[in-house]
Parts: sequence; C-alpha cells; structure tokens
Amino acid sequence: MTRAQLDKQPDEVAAMFDRTARRYDLVNDVISLGQVRFWRKAVAAAVDAGPGEIVLDLGAGTGTSTDAFTTLGARAIASDFSLGMLRTGVRRHGGNALSGAGVPFIAGDALRLPFADDAFDAVTISVALRNVHDTPQALREMLRVTRPGGRLVILEFSHVRVGAFDLVYREYLMKLLPRVATVFGSNDDSYAYLAESIRDWPDQPTLARTIQEAGWERVAWRNLTMGIVAVHRGFKPA
Repeated sequence: MTRAQLDKQPDEVAAMFDRTARRYDLVNDVISLGQVRFWRKAVAAAVDAGPGEIVLDLGAGTGTSTDAFTTLGARAIASDFSLGMLRTGVRRHGGNALSGAGVPFIAGDALRLPFADDAFDAVTISVALRNVHDTPQALREMLRVTRPGGRLVILEFSHVRVGAFDLVYREYLMKLLPRVATVFGSNDDSYAYLAESIRDWPDQPTLARTIQEAGWERVAWRNLTMGIVAVHRGFKPA
C-alpha cells in the first residue's frame, strides 16, 4: 500500500494542508502550468450559480475558488477541515476570525457537515474529494445538505485518456511534482502524498458509479486537459 492509502486519517491530512497553506495557491498554479485557473472557470460554469442561490464550496482551502460562484449574485460559503488553510483564506479576504469579507469561512469535516438538511442549491468540491477518508459517506453528506433538485459538481484529478501522454504525465507526477513544490518553498512530503493520491484515484466511470450509488442522479462527466482532471456533475432527486 502507498502512503496515500495509509495516511488518509483526517487529522493527518488536515495537518499536512496546514503546513502547506501559505504557498498552496502559488504551487498549484506552477505545477499545473496555469491550468488550475481554467479548471476553476469550468467548475464555476458547471455550478452555474444564479442570483439568490447558496453554494457550498467544500475543500475550499484559502477560498480562491469560492469567489467565482458569487459573480452572478449567488452567495457562497467556503468550508475546509484545515484551519491553516481557512486562516490564510480569511487573511487574504481581509476578514478576521473565521469570517472573511463577503465569503464566510467555516471549518467542517466532509463526513459530518455542520449544515442543515436541504440547505444549499449547489455543493461543489475541487481536487479534495480524494483526500476524504470515506468517499461514499462524503457524497451522502453532500446529498443531505443539498436541496431536492440541487446539483453537485466535483473537480478531481482523473485518468489521462491519451496513452503516450499518460506515460509522460505519470513521470512528472511522481518525480518532478514534489521537487517543484520544494523549489517554491512548500512541503515536498505533502506533494509526494498528493502525487500518490492522484495516481491511486479511480477513473472517470468508476467515480461516476460511486456518485450514483450515493443517491445522486443524472451523473455525467467532462474531461479537462486530456483527462488530467474531470468535472463530474449530478443532481439530487426532486
């Protein structure tokens, strides 16, 4: 078993992201060669949050992704189980304690969300679902807090669909990603863990089945950047 399989205990993963928080957004931008910005736009388009709607952004980290959901008049809540990430996000948003200016930052475990049933029009989680200890339980919790007819949008690393490029990508992922993170002052052990968790994550059809089994319907996905990541979307039965 890899470290990504063995070290998925919530407190250990949270501590890992606490250590990485200060330079997390910078390193992500560098190691994705800027693609993370395109991915965020694709997620915002899939969520398609309108005026008066409420969006829960899980695994929001520093809240970099959360602002995109408010551009059309929706409200968005940033939630994460890493207090280090949340503190960094609050500081960057000009807030204090755990309340940023315009975006509330709320600590929460994806397996036991601190929100009422049917509270949100949309729930989204980006490149964080694979770090949750129990994926099916997290998907059921997201279903619980989504209103009937509401939507789920997941952005997660996936499986490249072009054979030759897949070999190059995996070489970069396992060997160069931790080194690049180190150059930019981040935690190389954390990014070694993340590289392994990406490699071990199920492919697009398998994740779609897991989402359906958790109770979501009309599940579909779209590959981005040749399948390096995929956007899965589903709806809570009305």
